[in-house]
Amino acid sequence: MLFTQTGTPYYASPEVWRDKPYDNRSDLWSLGCVIYEMTALNPPFKAANMDALFKVVISASYPPIPNYYSKDLSRMITMLL
Repeated sequence: MLFTQTGTPYYASPEVWRDKPYDNRSDLWSLGCVIYEMTALNPPFKAANMDALFKVVISASYPPIPNYYSKDLSRMITMLL
């Protein structure tokens, strides 16, 4: 388990935001963020400031990817996030 924080806050998992120990599941979360951004051309979680971004990430609420992508891809992103 690790406690350090690196990388973009847009891809940080809820555990990292909460300063909790994290493991490889946080990497899967970040992968979900990257795949989401590749499909939607925006990060899944956006906010005007860090406090608001924290709340959005913790809620794990994000807009769906465009509907021209497969349902399987959408489900995979949901599983990662």
